[in-house]
Formats: sequence, C-alpha cells, structure tokens
Amino acid sequence: MWFCAFLWLISRFSPGWYNQWIMSVDGYNPAEIEPKWREYWISNRLHQANDDDPRPKYYCLDMFPYPSGSGLHVGHWRSYVLPDCWSRYKWLRGFNVLHPMGWDAFGSPAENDAIQKGIHPSVSTKRNIENFKRQLHEIGAMYDWSREVNTTDPEYYKWTQWIFVKMFKAGLAYKTFMPVNWCPSCKTGIANEDVVNGRCERCGAEVTKKELNQWMLRITKYADRLLSGLDKLDWPEKVKTMQSNWIGRSEGAEVTFTAIAANGAQQPLKIFTTRPDTLFGATYMVMAPEHPLVQELVSPQQRAAVEAYVEKVKSERDIDRAAKTEKTGVFTGAYAINPVNNEKIPIWIADYVLMAYGTGAIMAVPAHDERDYEFTNNSHMRSESQPKSRTRSSGLTTLPFDFDIFSALPLFPG
Repeated sequence: MWFCAFLWLISRFSPGWYNQWIMSVDGYNPAEIEPKWREYWISNRLHQANDDDPRPKYYCLDMFPYPSGSGLHVGHWRSYVLPDCWSRYKWLRGFNVLHPMGWDAFGSPAENDAIQKGIHPSVSTKRNIENFKRQLHEIGAMYDWSREVNTTDPEYYKWTQWIFVKMFKAGLAYKTFMPVNWCPSCKTGIANEDVVNGRCERCGAEVTKKELNQWMLRITKYADRLLSGLDKLDWPEKVKTMQSNWIGRSEGAEVTFTAIAANGAQQPLKIFTTRPDTLFGATYMVMAPEHPLVQELVSPQQRAAVEAYVEKVKSERDIDRAAKTEKTGVFTGAYAINPVNNEKIPIWIADYVLMAYGTGAIMAVPAHDERDYEFTNNSHMRSESQPKSRTRSSGLTTLPFDFDIFSALPLFPG
C-alpha cells in the first residue's frame, strides 16, 4: 500500500518519468485508461456510501482544505493519498466506506483573496472549489461526492448558526475583550499559524496585538468529558498529551487582591491560582501586558517604560512567550494588598503571563514557583522579592521553600 502511494505521488509530480516507466513495463497509458475508469466509478456510484447497505460501516474523514486560488499543493497530496489508500483497503475488505470531501471555505483568507483580485468572495470561492475538485478527480480518489460539504453554502451554515444559538441560550457563548493577532494591512485578526517571524504570512506586514470584543465559547465546561474521552481513543500517546495540554484543565481558586494606583484609586485585581495554600508567600503581582487594568494602574513615572514594553510584546505570539527561557517585565508603579495578610506588594507586567490563561494576572510566589523565581533573577527586582535558593544535603539546589504556611519547619530538613 505504501509503494502504491509512492507511485501515486510520483505519477502526479513527475508524470513524464512515470509515464515512460509504466509504459515500458506493460504498455499502460494513463492518459487513456485513467479517465475511462474514473468515469466508470462516477457513473456507477461506486464510492457512494448508502445508509441501508448491509455491510459493516467504516468512516474515513480527511481534513477539508481551504480552496485557495493557487490550487492543491504537495502538502494536500501528502495528506489525501494515504487516507484514500486506507479507504480502498477497507472497501476491498468488505466495508461500506464513507469517505467524504468538503471545503473549509469561510473566513478572512477568502475575503483577502477576493480583495486582492477585486472580485466578490462568492465568485472566487466558487472558481477555486471547481479547480480543487477537478484536481481531486484527477488523482482518482474514492470520495463520496454526494456528501460534499461547503461551509459557504447557506444550507450548511444555517446549522452552524443554529448550534451557536443553542450554545448562547445555554450560557456557553459570551462576548469579552481579548487580545488577537492583528494585521494592520489586512485589517483583520489572524491565527498564530499565520504569523511568521512577527509578520503576516499573507502580506508581510508587522503583526501587533489588538483588544477586540469577540465571541468566546466556554469549552472549559466540557474539560472533564474531553479529558476522559481521550482515554477511549486509540491514538499515539504524544498526540493525546498534546490534546490534553490544549484542553488545559486546571483546578484551583479565584482570589481577589486590591490593586492601588499611584493616585490612590483602588481596583479589584482577580487572579486564578492552583495553589491557594501559597497565598502567604506572594511577594509581588504580575499582569499580562494586555491586561485592561494596566493603563489605569500605571504611575506617571513608569508610564513611558510600561507603554514601550507593551508595544514590544504586541509583536510576540503567545506560544513564543510561553516558551521563553528568559522572562522580562516592567514595574507599573502600582501596588496590591494581599487579602490574607494585608501586605502591600508591587505589581509588574511580564511576558510570561498570558491574557488567554486564567484572569491574565497572577500572584508571584518565588519560593514555590519556578517561573516566578526565574523572573526575580532576570528582572532586577528589589532584593526583598528575591528569595535565596537552598541546598539540600544531597547537594541539589532547590527553590527556596523558606516557609510553610502551616509550620515554620523547613520542608527539606538536614
């Protein structure tokens, strides 16, 4: 089967060489034979899956392509040849195989493509789909075209709208301000995958962050079900781990600190923590640079430094910020009151805190959290916020863990 897939790819990307080779073997002429049998398959509906077919059912789903103006490329072939080989194998093994195809055609790429060409998106999308469909026919893939899906078809998206209304009525859809990757040239938000080296992949403009009021879905409501469902999947452990990390379920508590600006104005500053037992060890607060309270809390003396830092971070993707080994930040000039001991602690902004996680603000406990400990060493914070590391009898250096809130006994005696 793998050899067949290899020959299939060669036939499409080196047709001259492939034709000479195959014809030298047995006189096979693909220009005559392939169209004949493709037409036979279509006219006899050989690849159409019927609901009342008594054979055991098998469903093979490919990822639907976005029909760009450039047509199918080698990445599409690579993705579609192997599922098609597998579908054929299951069909020959006696299964009623449902192998559909469709078009993920909605969104900003279609709009931008139409703007560049000066035509309506519906016209360019229809033309691109026709070209994609022609190419997929030429590879002879066994798709059930009676189940074709087009996301720009009103008969399709009326159901996605119906689902959205149901989610809204159930309290699962809501609006909030969230930072997005913003391309000033395309004038639209773009996905992380479309940002390459800080620039828009489509037009090359520098990408920034912009707060937009947008719809969000409470997928966290289904975190438990999603995680438990992973155990039932016959997937590689690496893929299941990636899915688990994406779901990102965390158990903890929401705690409200009182933020005090330089002019004395007070604001509630909420944080989410998985370790409420370390509240007594908080020595400073950190907000994401995009946090809406930053501009309200920053002092006049720190405003220039804070605004410059916010602009710098705007060009960085969240995934890159989370992966940074060296963490940076700027003091806001504001302070917060710890609700458990009324201690006054400084408020910083830093790149390692993301607006998309939790509340976009954290309490920093350098004695118990590795990221906070690294930040205190990298950001030239005041000495009282820099706990000293400790060395155990084994010679291993650990985080400080100077105090335990339940006792003053060292956690690593000896």
